[in-house]
Amino acid sequence: MNAYADLHQRHQRLHRLSHLQSIAQWDQSANMPTKGNEARSLALAEMGGLLHQLATEPALQGLLEQAEGETLDDDQRANLREMRRVWRASNALPQALVEAKSLATSRCEHDWRSQRPANDWAGYLDNLREVVRLAREEARYLADSSGLGLYDALMDQYEPGMRSSEVDRVFGDLRQWLPDLISAVQARQAQQQTLQPQGQFPKAGQRALGLDAMRLMGFDFEAGRLDESAHPFCGGVPEDVRMTTRYREDSFLPSLMGVIHETGHGRYEQGLPREWLGQPLASARSMALHESQSLSFEMQLGSHPAFAALLKPHLVKHLGDQAAFEELNLHRLLTQVSKGLIRVDADEVTYPAHVILRYEIERALIEGQIECADIPALWDAKMMELLGIDTSGNFRDGCMQDVHWGAGLFGYFPCYTLGAMYAAQWFASMRRENPGLDGQIAAGNLQPVFDWLHSRIWSQGSRWETPELVRRASGETLNPAHFKAHLQARYLG
Repeated sequence: MNAYADLHQRHQRLHRLSHLQSIAQWDQSANMPTKGNEARSLALAEMGGLLHQLATEPALQGLLEQAEGETLDDDQRANLREMRRVWRASNALPQALVEAKSLATSRCEHDWRSQRPANDWAGYLDNLREVVRLAREEARYLADSSGLGLYDALMDQYEPGMRSSEVDRVFGDLRQWLPDLISAVQARQAQQQTLQPQGQFPKAGQRALGLDAMRLMGFDFEAGRLDESAHPFCGGVPEDVRMTTRYREDSFLPSLMGVIHETGHGRYEQGLPREWLGQPLASARSMALHESQSLSFEMQLGSHPAFAALLKPHLVKHLGDQAAFEELNLHRLLTQVSKGLIRVDADEVTYPAHVILRYEIERALIEGQIECADIPALWDAKMMELLGIDTSGNFRDGCMQDVHWGAGLFGYFPCYTLGAMYAAQWFASMRRENPGLDGQIAAGNLQPVFDWLHSRIWSQGSRWETPELVRRASGETLNPAHFKAHLQARYLG
């Protein structure tokens, strides 16, 4: 067996064990009884340690060097490049840290589920301090290995090649024009009359509505499912995608749009190159590209002027008929711009403000400029600055609302708004190539969108590094101007 074939086999094994790990993590969030958490946390830490051992076996370095000299085709070369990236990141971290982080984040996330509803910041803080301590340690190891700064070293795990200097430039520009845009859109919408949906919306009806929306968006139910959790997410593996949402019986829109969002993630996973599954080449390229898929579904399609007409019959079927479900009114509901507390419920105009806030806080936290106890005051100040909202004392709907920090996902938040920018760029490219796209969507034909995303993004996996993948897909690298143009056209045009 040559070196590349040996590496191929080893990565297949890593994929299969990661499959079991991901399903155990999904079950921990969606199905597991409360008293099972400590045992599950220990089991996941054990699995994390095992995967780390396999990814750092001493023989791998020699195999990677030997494989460089073997005759490989272009896809195999790209796969080898990604194998080396996995190897470098894994070898930067000691196994004890990997296991300690797994255990600390499992405990923190589990306790957060009850602490958040109780507005128990003090209780959450006890667990969060340990998670942050380990995240800083992880950042130091990754920075020493890569030569990057502390925060960049963590962000590189989610968005390879992206640097905080670029995020600062892009977000700095956003900060300049976003407040005026929010004000202008709100002033315009204040002149519109929008009916609010009336009544309670039972969970069963909302679930059925969500399943219909997933079918409308082409989700393969033979390779995935929808469940419920405290925080919506998409997990599992391409062969078995596990999506979750959460329900509020006083409003169906958060769950519906959450399901549409997660379906974008799910379809990306289901569309990854099947012939390469189990290899790094078949992995989603980055989390910003992943978010570009969920936001292509939720915002570009889900808030498209014609999409309300596609949703209406499903709403009537599962939630009953009412005046608020009339198509124009429904579209206004789907595109209502409102400065709110909750990121996952935010509209696409105010959403970047939520991301900027989190990015600025978590970067300062990882770089040691602030401590965990400083988070609430900073959160309150930035919410007032960016959105004019007072969150004093409201930890539940403030700094405790997201699962990310408790789960140790530092460096992830910028990917959401970078993803929104990519999504706008994809649709600008689609319309340039297919001027009739909006008419096709209005006619209920979403296939041209799915076909474009599949051929340009999903089927490419990690064959190309991000700038090259984006250039091949849309003709240029990341261009935030498309996002600004999209928001202006949709909300002020």
